[in-house]
Amino acid sequence: MSVPDYMQCAEDHQTLLVVVQPVGVVSEENFFSIYRRICSVSQLSMRDSQRALFIRYRHHYPPENNEWGDFQTHRKVVGLITITDCFSARDWPQTFEKFHVQKEIYGSTLYDSRLFVFGLQGDVAEQQRPDVAFYPSYEDCSSVEKRIEDFIESLFIVLESKRLDRATDKSGDKIPLLCVPFEKKDFVGLDTDSRHYKKRCQGRMRKHVGDLCLQAGMLQDSLVHYHMSVELLRSVNDFLWLGAALEGLCSASVIYHYPGGTGGKAGSRRLQGSSLPAEAANRHRPGALTTNGINPDTSTEIGRAKNCLSPEDIIDKYKEAISYYSKYKNAGVIELEACVKAVRVLAIQKRSMEASEFLQNAVYINLRQLSEEEKIQRYSILSELYELIGFHRKSAFFKRVAAMQCVAPSIAEPGWRACYKLLLETLPGYSLSLDPKDFSKGTHRGWAAVQMRLLHELVYASRRMGNPALSVRHLCFLLQTMLDFLSDQEKKDVTQSLESYTSKCPGTMEPITLPDGLTLPPVPFTKLPIVRCVKLLSLPTSLRPQKMKSLLGQSVSTKSPFIYSPIIAHNRGEERSKKIDFQWVQGDVCEVQLMVYNPMPFELRVENMGLLTSGVEFESLPAALSLPAESGLYPVTLVGVPQTTGTITVNGYRTTVFGVFSDCLLDNLPGIKTSGSTVEVIPALPRLQISTSLPRSAHSLQPSSGDEISTNVSVQLYNGETQPLIITLENIGTEPLEKLEVTSKILTTKEKLYGDFLSWKLEETLAQFPLQPGKVATFTISIKAKLDFSCQENLLQDLSDDGSSVSGFPLSSPFRQVVRPRMESRPSNAPEGSKTGDLSHLKTRALEGVCG
Repeated sequence: MSVPDYMQCAEDHQTLLVVVQPVGVVSEENFFSIYRRICSVSQLSMRDSQRALFIRYRHHYPPENNEWGDFQTHRKVVGLITITDCFSARDWPQTFEKFHVQKEIYGSTLYDSRLFVFGLQGDVAEQQRPDVAFYPSYEDCSSVEKRIEDFIESLFIVLESKRLDRATDKSGDKIPLLCVPFEKKDFVGLDTDSRHYKKRCQGRMRKHVGDLCLQAGMLQDSLVHYHMSVELLRSVNDFLWLGAALEGLCSASVIYHYPGGTGGKAGSRRLQGSSLPAEAANRHRPGALTTNGINPDTSTEIGRAKNCLSPEDIIDKYKEAISYYSKYKNAGVIELEACVKAVRVLAIQKRSMEASEFLQNAVYINLRQLSEEEKIQRYSILSELYELIGFHRKSAFFKRVAAMQCVAPSIAEPGWRACYKLLLETLPGYSLSLDPKDFSKGTHRGWAAVQMRLLHELVYASRRMGNPALSVRHLCFLLQTMLDFLSDQEKKDVTQSLESYTSKCPGTMEPITLPDGLTLPPVPFTKLPIVRCVKLLSLPTSLRPQKMKSLLGQSVSTKSPFIYSPIIAHNRGEERSKKIDFQWVQGDVCEVQLMVYNPMPFELRVENMGLLTSGVEFESLPAALSLPAESGLYPVTLVGVPQTTGTITVNGYRTTVFGVFSDCLLDNLPGIKTSGSTVEVIPALPRLQISTSLPRSAHSLQPSSGDEISTNVSVQLYNGETQPLIITLENIGTEPLEKLEVTSKILTTKEKLYGDFLSWKLEETLAQFPLQPGKVATFTISIKAKLDFSCQENLLQDLSDDGSSVSGFPLSSPFRQVVRPRMESRPSNAPEGSKTGDLSHLKTRALEGVCG
């Protein structure tokens, strides 16, 4: 026997093996639709007894394994079901002949067989045949399950007759010697009358009868026969069959202790059509009582408890059986399957360390030269068994070995898709996830070197699959999550590979869905560059919105009632901590400053860096920057223009690095400092540019308060002289100017002024309002110097300072302007040509306002 069945479990020893195969040309879809319905009838309670029969179906079974049917009867094909298409009566004889040819393959062991014919109607289909069932189509075949139940009952009748025939002690009859295929040549010429030979025959036959009893649902009888067989075979050192007897004893004991099965959901034992008796349902508990408190068969339970192995003894006997199998080179498959069965039992018992010893032994069992497909299957099953006992990393190791076996050099057409699928399944075992969010929560889990190796293999496999987008995604993940573990040379190599891939297939922020339904999330480059601080900047002073003030300096505001609610106090506090106390203006360029640094050992070029916002329509103006290798914190200013009003939230930023587009959210950036990310955008405001006809002054009248725009002009007047000051107003914004207000204020006076020092008329100017964008308006201010110099000894000193200044600040519409004059004392060094007693000129300084 050369083909192991890695799905074997201990309870399979009580099953009957039935092979289901197509005859002729049958579509795969039609075949498996019927095959699944047949497999649904896997357990049946016999109507004339309290015993249950379990069936194991296979659609492919190597005929050479059938030769081991005497050694372990559950390996013997006892039933054959064939499925065929036949649409014409002329094709029927040929179809029926094919059925007989198929039967001959397993003819020596078959108990019964059936042929299901689909598509044939007429006289032939109406003929009643015990071994043939006719159906008009694959949709019209409601009686398939009933036919299978009848078929199972016929198998039980044959099984029971064989059991009775073998179990009956016929005195004087010679007991035949049961052999496995490789033993037949060894027994040629032996003395068949020797005591040793007869014990060997008796022991093997007892073991064989025990198998039949177990299949027939007679658990107690099978335990008795197995014990007798062990004693007989041990006395003659028949180690191969002694191992089989011990394994049979273990299987019967496992069925007794674990009626739910050891093979997982597939091995769950539930009867269909009728239920087991209470005694059978509770056979895992010695002395179990029925609902009325009376044991249905006390002697049976006592007998089973006496002959059945304890859970600990089951494992010891498995070890002994496997040690006997290991003595025979041709029993490698039997030894391997016994290890698998023991592991499943130990998994139920939660004895993981002992289970790993059995698996380690299975790894080193030397079978014949396996094909590549058989190697893949072997490593995959080892992986599943290690997963079953909780050895996740060991499971991942063998699954990765199976993946590499899919693309072995000896395979003509490497299976890169199968390799990639198996590699994906290894990720949990190495504490690896393909979601970058799992790596931003704290400390790194797992062995980084192994994880990087696995990610490189995923990149290579996806490239060989012809999926460059998948390669880019895995490379991005490798660079983002393993950056701290990459050497300088590895960083250069990975980025070069990434640039090579993205030149053909740029990286995007779209999730990638694989054919099996797995979705790979996008991988934003939050570490290229690393952002440490985000700060929203206020508008420049000339563009900063100010609350409108009346001429008396009182702010215009609306009063609202204060309402306290303790329920939402916490949320309000959080909102205040995020909201900025200044405002942005619709249509004006707004700025956000980021402090970034480059962790790479080479210059990092970042393209199309812009802001990610929500709340209002926002036009982000992308920037490009080049950061030196391993730079310190570097300030970067990102700008944009809000197009609508409302509350805008800066959620993050976007970049293009190495051909990969990234949307980096602030919430996903660890260790980032921010003073807030939400700001109010108010409607667009008018913008006014003011110019005067007088020359600018180099001196400032008074320091700016920070919320106003000032300009200073100078003028020199003689006492009694009048000079006009022409102020030009130009609307350089996009909103009309609706209102103009002008006022003046004398800051300091030490002399008496006669008349109006500043005077103006706004009628002609106001006639041009509202002033549309791009339009210009002017008005004239008359500056008249008329002073009283009597009793002012230090007047000349006070008037020595020259100059006239204009200052003001922009306000919201309606437009207003304040013009404020100021008189200061003149310094002691009066200009030449002037006389102290008769002041013939005067120098003044005034403040000119700006509109808002």
